[in-house]
Amino acid sequence: MKTLSVGSAILGWVLILLFAIGNGALREALLMPALGAVAGMVSSGLLLIAAVWLVSYLLLRLRPARLPVHGLWLGVGWLVATLAFEFSFGMVVQGKALAELLAAYSFAGGNLWPLVLLSVLIAPYLVARWQG
Repeated sequence: MKTLSVGSAILGWVLILLFAIGNGALREALLMPALGAVAGMVSSGLLLIAAVWLVSYLLLRLRPARLPVHGLWLGVGWLVATLAFEFSFGMVVQGKALAELLAAYSFAGGNLWPLVLLSVLIAPYLVARWQG
């Protein structure tokens, strides 16, 4: 059986990115109009957290980590890639100010983004430990 590699780690992160983009579209088009702003944000955050755990589980099921610490390094890599993408895309492509981007790192209005980032960091490690 093939084990975790840089290529599979990148593929996992791209899947999470695609889930996040789809989740944002779902939140804006359906969840917030149907549930309201706060409940829509919470629902969206929970869905994205579930997606992170699902991708972690599936990736490490197909490409197991040799050691649980490799799951930790995977999570660190995903977190760094996520933050780099968010800040570079937000500032360069969307033209947002740093203060505006940092506002997403609070729980205001039902925002669960800090918990999403925590899941990105710890899910691969915990899944690797659970899978032995």
